[in-house]
Amino acid sequence: MPPAPLPRPVRIRYLRPPDREQLFHQTLVHEGPDALVTWLPRAGVSRPTVVEGRTVLDADSPVVWLTFPDAWHDIGRFHTPDGRFTGFYANILTPVRIETGPEDRWETTDLFLDVFLTPDGAAHLLDRDELEDAVRKGWIDRALAGRAEAEAARLVRAARAGDWPPPAARRWTLERVRGMTR
Repeated sequence: MPPAPLPRPVRIRYLRPPDREQLFHQTLVHEGPDALVTWLPRAGVSRPTVVEGRTVLDADSPVVWLTFPDAWHDIGRFHTPDGRFTGFYANILTPVRIETGPEDRWETTDLFLDVFLTPDGAAHLLDRDELEDAVRKGWIDRALAGRAEAEAARLVRAARAGDWPPPAARRWTLERVRGMTR
């Protein structure tokens, strides 16, 4: 059966070792060779995301997510609850497995590391301590942790060189996505 037309619902099963699982219900607004773009009107996080002492995402914040085929990260365009852009956030994760249909089903596993790029271009590697703790506790093996570290380092280098995030992440603004979902 072919996928339903856009926009359409997506269920994302997000695993975080050792045993935490979250299910996100988002709206797929674009699917192209450059990215799959989903919309989450309210992040619903249990605690704010803070980078360098500044809150960049909280429970009522909207997020535009970009997922890339076969990539070891996704990108969120983070905002304050009133819609002010706070930066690009990359989750380092396993490539997303995608099942299409009337409601798409996606699944991925978080690999702990994150990269945040502020609007003024400062790149920050986040949560290295969480990755080291996961390896120490046996939640992920050293090889997978090495893959996560390599991906995060690659993104930080590219951001500092002005080559990251990709053009799709800059094109898919909150305003554009909101216009498509009204």
